[in-house]
Amino acid sequence: MKDSRRFVIQGIFILVGIVYLVRLFYLQVVDDNYKSQADDNAIRRVIVYPHRGQILDRNGKLIVINESVYDISVIPKKAKIDDTLSFCNTMGVTRQYFDSVMTIATRSKYARGRPTVFLKQLSVNEFAHIQDRLINYPGFFYTSRAVRKYPQPTLANALGYIGEISEKRLENQNYYRQGDYIGISGVESYYEEQLRGQRGVRYVMVNVNGVEKGAFKEGTFDTSAVAGENLISSIDLDLQRYADSLMTNKIGSIVAIEPSTGEILTMVSAPSYDPNLLVGRLFGKNFSELQKNPYLPMYNRPIQAVYRPGSIFKLVQSLVALEEGVIDPQSQFACIKVPMKCHSHPSGHNDLHNAIEWSCNPYFYNVYRRIIYAQSSGNNWRDAPIGLMEWNKHVKTFGFGTRLDVDMPNVKRGFIPDTAIYNRSYGKSRWQFSNFYSVSIGEGELNVVPIQMANLAAIMANRGYYYTPHLIKRIGKNGTPLPQYQEKHHTSIKPEHFQTVVDGMEDAVKRGTVWSKARIPDIVMCGKTGTSQNKKGEKDHSVFVAFAPKDNPKIALAVYVENAGFGGFAAAPIASLIVEKYLKGHVDRTLLEKDFKLRNYMPKPKVDPKALKKDSTGSKPKPALPGFPKPDTSKQTKPIIVSNRTKSPTEKN
Repeated sequence: MKDSRRFVIQGIFILVGIVYLVRLFYLQVVDDNYKSQADDNAIRRVIVYPHRGQILDRNGKLIVINESVYDISVIPKKAKIDDTLSFCNTMGVTRQYFDSVMTIATRSKYARGRPTVFLKQLSVNEFAHIQDRLINYPGFFYTSRAVRKYPQPTLANALGYIGEISEKRLENQNYYRQGDYIGISGVESYYEEQLRGQRGVRYVMVNVNGVEKGAFKEGTFDTSAVAGENLISSIDLDLQRYADSLMTNKIGSIVAIEPSTGEILTMVSAPSYDPNLLVGRLFGKNFSELQKNPYLPMYNRPIQAVYRPGSIFKLVQSLVALEEGVIDPQSQFACIKVPMKCHSHPSGHNDLHNAIEWSCNPYFYNVYRRIIYAQSSGNNWRDAPIGLMEWNKHVKTFGFGTRLDVDMPNVKRGFIPDTAIYNRSYGKSRWQFSNFYSVSIGEGELNVVPIQMANLAAIMANRGYYYTPHLIKRIGKNGTPLPQYQEKHHTSIKPEHFQTVVDGMEDAVKRGTVWSKARIPDIVMCGKTGTSQNKKGEKDHSVFVAFAPKDNPKIALAVYVENAGFGGFAAAPIASLIVEKYLKGHVDRTLLEKDFKLRNYMPKPKVDPKALKKDSTGSKPKPALPGFPKPDTSKQTKPIIVSNRTKSPTEKN
């Protein structure tokens, strides 16, 4: 009995001992929490942020570079501050700021042991002021990273900007962490994976005050950061800056493309802003002011603004009609009101060449009518939907009504009407050509984006094909563009149909709807003017597409200037100056250049009356216009005097 009792007691002691041994083994070998906590006291894991890839223009000039900044972080559990007021003065912050950050940093018992960013993006000079004093404040340490800097204040909308990653984007990914920066828009967003590089890690020994004492085990466990890839853009920086100067005090866009490659030579969104505004500690303040600006400088017009194309769309109508066989180059229509009048044609009859040269509205009314009723059965209600969808298929091969895969996010697709829209508006089998004839001259339900207009100019230059427009020509020093930008896209129009249309474009510039001063004496430029109706009831928009030279074209472009009226007298001269600058390297027509740099087509900003309440001084607040010049109302456009023409600049084509 005694032996059995002894065995029981011994068994209990042995069992307790085993439990303690197992627990000790678990704590020391399996569970690394205590080890990690011990390591945190002596070893600090520091993220090494890579340099983001730089962006250069096609000639190797830097467009986007990196600049070092410093974040000051705090581990509340280790923080020790004897004089809070002195600390705030050293850091250049208010006591209110200090209290708010420390409150967030200590919102839970677990947060107290984790680093929280106290100050973000200190410049080199700002950091130098406090670097030596950090040793007096245990628990505070710094991390170096790089932010963007823009040597030239241009291309803001195309390049985009970087910002702190949102909580939503943190979900379902393994690379980014809270507080990381990421491309938000433009090229910075589209090429984020190539630009960001790969983070590194270094482990450093620190003393009880948080002062670094050297690398842990001589850096055995460190990993190096890998810099992001540099991007060689297709932009010609000199041409870009020149185009910017021509769009001062104007709203609109310019897109110029190299037809043989689809490379974008210049992309202007006007008005714009200095991209340096969205870098550094004033990001939030500047972003808010730009968002409130009535002229919408952050609106990327070349890829997002949707307009009626106006008469430039007559080029497409001509080619579709030739392909469908409903007209030939010699087809003539009387230049009489049917139901729209011709604004400029000097004679009563014309063929296709002359109709393009003078942009004859009645001619293209009849052309479009023939396209729609090409499969005539005598029943217009039945034939119109068939003809419309055949026309729709052709037009979409030009890149209209679809989203061009430009290397930027948020590209709009525009709109090409089909049977669905008219069935909703009028009912099935209750509409015909007379319900949408205005589409014949680029109006009505037709909507396009400026990048699509420039692509049309490239198609005309190539006589029937295009490469998707893109901003980046190489990824890395010896790299290539993304595969989709090396694919040739053909329209549904046979190449032989382009010659008559191109000849008409040449004469439109030489002697047709283009203002004589917009002609380049020693360069053959082919173009088409347009005047797009302004839905807001103000002055119409000025449109022009062109390419040059006529043979072996080097540049194709579209210029869109809001509230500027007739295309031949506003958009066309700007386009011709850009063509001359690119092909010759300089501009001989200096008077025209000076004229258009000074022209002001900015409308008065529309401000919500509720926002115009008087402030404490009794004055009304003015709309903020950060980042670009205020509209100069003292420099109004002078009337244009045409020596040998009877047409005024306000006449539509």
